[in-house]
Amino acid sequence: MIINWFPGHMNRSLREMEEKIRLVDAVVYVLDSRAPFSCINPELDRISEGKPVVYVLNKADLVEAADLSCWIARLSGSGKYALKLDSTATNASKVLAEKLREVCADKIAKKKARGINAVIRAMVIGVPNSGKSTLINNLCGKAKTLTGNKAGVTRGQQWVRVTPYLEVLDTPGTLYPKLDDRTVALDLAFIGSIRDEVLDMYGLAAELVKKLAPSGAIERRYGVVPSADEHETLTDIARARGFLVKGGETDDERAAYAVIDDFRKGRMGKIILEKA
Repeated sequence: MIINWFPGHMNRSLREMEEKIRLVDAVVYVLDSRAPFSCINPELDRISEGKPVVYVLNKADLVEAADLSCWIARLSGSGKYALKLDSTATNASKVLAEKLREVCADKIAKKKARGINAVIRAMVIGVPNSGKSTLINNLCGKAKTLTGNKAGVTRGQQWVRVTPYLEVLDTPGTLYPKLDDRTVALDLAFIGSIRDEVLDMYGLAAELVKKLAPSGAIERRYGVVPSADEHETLTDIARARGFLVKGGETDDERAAYAVIDDFRKGRMGKIILEKA
């Protein structure tokens, strides 16, 4: 299964980020907690080089706390900081605002010495569907950016004033120009960072079943013991769920979509795809 998705607006967005990085004091790098490694885009790393980076392990409610702690330890150090949050929870992003003030303490102190209140500016970056816009809306306490539970909702950059002393730049989710690592590509597809319309969803579900089978998540969710053949497992899931078509045949396509949707919405329990 070959996966690649890099529409023209992503290339344009990378160029715009390079132009505007000099205007910001820090970078907020939003990662999906289920696949932190795959969410780290080498192009975004290059652009943010030289700026303090705050990694936000978003969607933290979908992963066990112990797994998050390991990733926070791995990502922290040398001008990089990491924290966890669920940006759908009310006021969850206050911890990020506090961290940005901490990271930019020198600028705040220098401005204060001159009798000026410093305005901190941060660029928010990440792969598609990592929750950047939802995070910004949480910071603001109200909807100021367009959000959606699919890849590619944000297409342009937008400055948002959070407080009189904090402004953030929302940027479109951006992938790598070429996804050479198949495991990374699959993990990004599993979490919804690649537009579903360019994917073979049945094939993707089969790969997800294969990956999750050892964890017991499939058996817990569907009451089905995974077989050695993931396609047979999808058929068993369809039968267990009553996904049947005329003549009593199983609707394996419907089962495939159900598996992907259940994983993405956390119905299988707390699952991390990549250990630190």
